[in-house]
Amino acid sequence: MRINLPTWLTLFRVALLPVMVVVFYLPFHGHNITAAIVFILAAVTDWLDGYLARRLKMTSAFGAFLDPVADKLMVAVTLFLLVEAHRGGWSSILMAVTAAIIVGREISVSALREWMAEIGMRATVKVAFIGKLKTVMQMVALVVLIVQHEKEAKLLSLYNIGEWLLVIAGILTIWSGLYYLRAAWPSLQGEGRDGGAK
Repeated sequence: MRINLPTWLTLFRVALLPVMVVVFYLPFHGHNITAAIVFILAAVTDWLDGYLARRLKMTSAFGAFLDPVADKLMVAVTLFLLVEAHRGGWSSILMAVTAAIIVGREISVSALREWMAEIGMRATVKVAFIGKLKTVMQMVALVVLIVQHEKEAKLLSLYNIGEWLLVIAGILTIWSGLYYLRAAWPSLQGEGRDGGAK
């Protein structure tokens, strides 16, 4: 299998995740800013690999599989870092609940898309505008929260903005998840198969 440029960018995005985790915890001045820059670089490759794949007609089955996996890994890993860094108080509870909603939705929609693809109805749950808006809100919130995750570094207003942006992203996450579920509902009401029974 030959790996094309967009797929290399996606692989690069995955490789940036452990770098971000290490930088997030390293005790040097400005490590939070550096971690945010690594996250932004990963987010830029998310846009760039899709753009190049369409523009240069360099799509591949492996790239189509890897791209959403890389996106979800990037968001999930960052949320886990932030939840771990916020311990104690209502702020931590809010962060943990919002993170659980976002990660839970990503798992559910991924499973829904996989099932719809198996029955030849993948186009029914294609990415909608609400999903793209959710992603943008999520990315902005995560950048702000990465920068402001340390108590001694917090500018209260900026930190609160990041928290509320993440809450809004959580609400959009639920909304977009319900949108996809509604689109797939006619197919879900059909007779199921035994293969997934436990």
